[in-house]
Amino acid sequence: MFRKKRMIVTGASATAGTHSEVRVATRLCAPAFAGVTRCWFAALCILGFGSASIAADWKPEKAVEIVVNTPPGNGPDRTAREMQGILQDKKHIDVPVTIANKLGGGGVVAYTYLNSRPGDGHTLMIASKALLSNHIAGRGPSYTEFTPVAHLFSEYMVITVKPDSPILNGKDLVARVKKNPQSVSFGIATSLGNPIHQSVAAPLRAEGVDIKALRNVVFNAGSASLTAMLGGHIDVVPVTAALAVQLAASKQVRMLAVSSPRRLPGPLADVPTWRELGYDAVVSQWRGVVGPKGMSEAQVAFWERILKRLTDTDDWKHDIDSNFWTADFAGAREMRKLMDQDHASLKGFLSDLGLTK
Repeated sequence: MFRKKRMIVTGASATAGTHSEVRVATRLCAPAFAGVTRCWFAALCILGFGSASIAADWKPEKAVEIVVNTPPGNGPDRTAREMQGILQDKKHIDVPVTIANKLGGGGVVAYTYLNSRPGDGHTLMIASKALLSNHIAGRGPSYTEFTPVAHLFSEYMVITVKPDSPILNGKDLVARVKKNPQSVSFGIATSLGNPIHQSVAAPLRAEGVDIKALRNVVFNAGSASLTAMLGGHIDVVPVTAALAVQLAASKQVRMLAVSSPRRLPGPLADVPTWRELGYDAVVSQWRGVVGPKGMSEAQVAFWERILKRLTDTDDWKHDIDSNFWTADFAGAREMRKLMDQDHASLKGFLSDLGLTK
């Protein structure tokens, strides 16, 4: 005679020892064939299938809104519209997807709008490293006030000069600036401390250069800084990898170094990384998705699955390749770790610039 045992199953009980627990559940029920269904249900619950169904029981019931803090056509807006098209065309979700451009305050307006809908899984936002740097500089909310959902991709910068520049390569640039920080002028769009600025200042900082002493000129757009360089008024301009490829193809610039951890493909395959040149500097402008504070685990789990499927589509991969981005999808936990690490690193960098509050 088998003794009856009381089993308590929680949603997170599928850990080490699960297989032996399933054997126990099956053995206890074996004499009663009529109870097989109930027994296997108990075994599946122990395996964690019960918790999986709980995590999967949420889905959007009304239109989904993707918030961006830039005008139509800018980087985050293009990412949001690519997502919108794939989500709807591929029928990943059954509700409409709209884009909300909330401009002003360096993103403060958009993030305030997002958090006005606490716990609402129907509202998401395209986030970037600016969420971290703006808060450190005293210009916006903390990343900890939002729910991380997924990291989508990373974008890297290329350091460019005019084709006839006397600066020979990345090592030559660092050597010149170490000797005299005022000897080289840098065109930076659109503010000091952003990834564009970091991509050229980070290797210099790693070499002990006082980055506050650099000769930086801030422009309100990347096109303006490039015009100044091509006109002979600025020596060096960091730009996105995609833009660098276009300019180099038309022989308007020469590429010295890239801020990625490893060489980028295609036309950028011959451009060395800062690390290759001997400087411990990797700088990216990542794109991710965050939600308002208070999102449930089920809501986050739903969007992790949907966004992972989105990034596996051919349309998304084509967009990644054509912009020379690096596909490095990660879920909510990994994204929070990334933001924690970036926040600590950025705080030190911005402190050296005197930009912290």
